[in-house]
Amino acid sequence: MKNGTYAETIEYLYAQLPMFSRVGAAALKLDLDNTFALLEACGNPHLQFKSIHIAGTNGKGSSSHMLAAICQEAGYKTGLYTSPHLVDFRERIKVNGFMCEEEFVIQFTEMMKPTIDNIKPSFFELTVAMAFRYFADQRVDVAVVETGMGGRLDSTNVLSPLVSLITNISYDHMQMLGDTLPAIAAEKAGIIKQDTPVVISETQVEVMQVFKAKAMQVSAPIYFADQLYQVITAHLEPTSLELFIKHLPTNSTSAYTLDINSNYQRKNVLGVLATVEVLNDVGLNIPAEALHKALSNVKQLTGLHGRWEVIAERPLTVLDVGHNEAGIIEINQQLSLQKYQRLHIVLGFVKDKDISKVLQLLPVEATYYFTQAALPRALEHDTLREMAKAAGLHGNAYATVKAAFAAAKQAAGPEDLLLVCGSFFIVAEVL
Repeated sequence: MKNGTYAETIEYLYAQLPMFSRVGAAALKLDLDNTFALLEACGNPHLQFKSIHIAGTNGKGSSSHMLAAICQEAGYKTGLYTSPHLVDFRERIKVNGFMCEEEFVIQFTEMMKPTIDNIKPSFFELTVAMAFRYFADQRVDVAVVETGMGGRLDSTNVLSPLVSLITNISYDHMQMLGDTLPAIAAEKAGIIKQDTPVVISETQVEVMQVFKAKAMQVSAPIYFADQLYQVITAHLEPTSLELFIKHLPTNSTSAYTLDINSNYQRKNVLGVLATVEVLNDVGLNIPAEALHKALSNVKQLTGLHGRWEVIAERPLTVLDVGHNEAGIIEINQQLSLQKYQRLHIVLGFVKDKDISKVLQLLPVEATYYFTQAALPRALEHDTLREMAKAAGLHGNAYATVKAAFAAAKQAAGPEDLLLVCGSFFIVAEVL
């Protein structure tokens, strides 16, 4: 590849670099050596901007977008690094809500080609270096950086952030992170840095001590957000989530409107509020007005997709990237708040996860459209149908997401609810 087009560059990256979202565990590197080598080759950009580092099983993407929106609204030039992308690779790397330029992706890849050939990094390792170089070039005031998986050995874990945020711990990626909640928490706790405040969104008895022990070990002030803030009331509106939240230390209450209208954001927003409190303590200036305005405008400010995202009204058609036990539990709670006649679910998973418990959580009364995303890591649609049948779920299997979604739309009446979930990659093919 020599100064090719953007499409050629992306094809080169996909073809040359192992990508976890496509091939699974084979893409993982169990140390940070490649990341440091890549960063050194492009000028150590991670040392050139302030950051907020976010990990967690669920909620880290939503929390990242909320914090980016808040920093933007407060007047800070804000970088945002998240993964995976849904439609365009450049969704991973944004500044003030705008994706990085295609030309930057081309030039960075060309510049790094000798290093790529030499150390053969993973796709994720290279994209982290690319993002950090872009943030440094753009002279961002702060970058909100989401881990890919885990924390301790995640490529993003080279930062010295202003604050770390860990959203919650649930069962996901167990073959890489461990098969108990404390083991998974220990990996996530790897982002807790020396003398650096850490916020935990959700107090979970099984893992609380893991975080406390790590924080004590590195003298990091630790804050459990749900011990600082409490949701008093929550009302789900068609396009918003209306919250009344008490700040427990001062006993003061505030009303918040979130444009991410999913009930499960009640947990995420507490971590976000506590993180903002820490940011104000460590030198940023985020006024209450900017905070409120940003939370009501996260989607427009950052381009967030796939969190109980309503894309049509009749039938109510919703996209949600929920894909593990905790994610499906939250989807079920969201469904319980909706009014509909029949439920249709377009469902697909990746094959390297144990989905037996997830399938048992899904509503048996729904009609299912089992499918698979167009990637090697996808669980085959007929296999999924058989596994689902054993869990009491019934429906037909479709070789493509397009076919499954079309069948669901055709079968659904105007008062029904059509949900697409199970994987980022299933949702991506509907967008």
